[in-house]
Amino acid sequence: MTAARPDVRTLIGTVLDPGTFTSWDDPPADPAAPGSAYAEELAAARAKSGYDESVMTGEGLLGGRRVAVMTCEFSFLAGSIGVVAARRLTRAVERATAEGLPLLASPASGGTRMQEGALAFAQMVKISAAVSAHRAAGLPYIVYLRHPTTGGVFASWGSLGHVTAAEPGALIGFLGPRVFESLHGYPFPGGVQVAENLFQQGLVDAVVSARDAREVAIRALAVLCAPKDGPVERRPMPPEEPALTVDAWEAITRSRRDDRPGVRGLLKVAATDVTPLNGTGAGENDPGLLLALARFGSVPAVVIGQDRGRQRAGRHIGPAGLRVARRGMRLAEELGLPLVTVIDTPGGALSKAAEEGGLAAEIARSLADLVMLDAPTVCLLLGEGAGGAALALLPADRVLAAQHAWLSPLPPEGASVILYRSVDFAEEIARAQRVRAADLAADGIVDRIVPELPDAAYEPEAFCRRVGHALEQEIADLLAREPDERLAGRLDRYRRLGEG
Repeated sequence: MTAARPDVRTLIGTVLDPGTFTSWDDPPADPAAPGSAYAEELAAARAKSGYDESVMTGEGLLGGRRVAVMTCEFSFLAGSIGVVAARRLTRAVERATAEGLPLLASPASGGTRMQEGALAFAQMVKISAAVSAHRAAGLPYIVYLRHPTTGGVFASWGSLGHVTAAEPGALIGFLGPRVFESLHGYPFPGGVQVAENLFQQGLVDAVVSARDAREVAIRALAVLCAPKDGPVERRPMPPEEPALTVDAWEAITRSRRDDRPGVRGLLKVAATDVTPLNGTGAGENDPGLLLALARFGSVPAVVIGQDRGRQRAGRHIGPAGLRVARRGMRLAEELGLPLVTVIDTPGGALSKAAEEGGLAAEIARSLADLVMLDAPTVCLLLGEGAGGAALALLPADRVLAAQHAWLSPLPPEGASVILYRSVDFAEEIARAQRVRAADLAADGIVDRIVPELPDAAYEPEAFCRRVGHALEQEIADLLAREPDERLAGRLDRYRRLGEG
């Protein structure tokens, strides 16, 4: 573990703009009977730590943006939460909600204050309810977990962030290792309750220092707090040259080039304020599925993208990937953010683990969630679009396709095997199935084709900028529409598909 870690005042001074913090805390009412051993412990903790309780709350500026803050001071009775601390936290959350402020939380706590027993334990419900109401109001909640965060704090308001980062090397877990060893007689396995392992398991989005946590929060809030109604600032759109139609098999061949830009290249060139998110937040991850916050021009978005590079390395989209995608959908809906889905997959995982993990059911849930999502949605068919893993990210208000992108029930080779027990007829089947972007547009599946001049692999930056401009325009147009109108139009779109 890192030897020197900042106390709360140092942390606040590092994360917030200098000199902008204002406390919201009133002097705490003493919960202990005068002269009791607990009263003596509280007095000693105040004298030793220089804090009046285990938590501090208030407000300040972060990159010039007004934010609310609540954080724990571990040197005060191990950052434990009793009735008084819980009241302070809850009132801060409620004030942030009433004033429409994003909320930054930074726990460092051993959990419930044992001296106050069950009543203190139940306070976690009160704090979690306040945080849930804050989120339900469409307000961002960002968490920075510090060393150590355990027990009821980690199992309540410490695990409810829209975006969650953790301090390098921090001990983070449900049951502290000392308690575990005392109860069971042997030590807890090493390397499990560590921030870096939580990142590997998809439980936190980043492992960063306090200084870097400031930058993560600034970037995230630039997207989470971006205006989602009213007029949208538009950049001049470059004229689009007409897409030149190519044969279906030629389009498929081009889409499979190793040097073709994927979703990561798109975000690098065409987006700003990109904040990668990691995993489901519930202990699963999938390298083949990227989840991020980003802005295209002035418009914000949650981006769910199939990462062609990671899939080509053998990490096809599995059920965990679609659960990551559904995390992105929930985030977009809760905060009212536009959602961009990027399809670029040779197909979902074909394995025992994928079947037993519920891949088919996750495809169905993704389809259902996405088609009913109460947020503006844009789908980008960027390259390969094979099978259910592609279909799971398709239903959107607007569907864009790169010129050489395609969509098919199976890779053409797979369809050839089904029909002819041989892969030799893949080219003919690709043409017959009308899988290329031009045919998808003619059939009402795709709304807009983004040209490749002549191929995205030959002009990766120009192509990505072209796609970014198109996404910006489509999102801005959707933000100008009424939510009920958007949803009704989306449902009608798919109801009429194939009806002539």
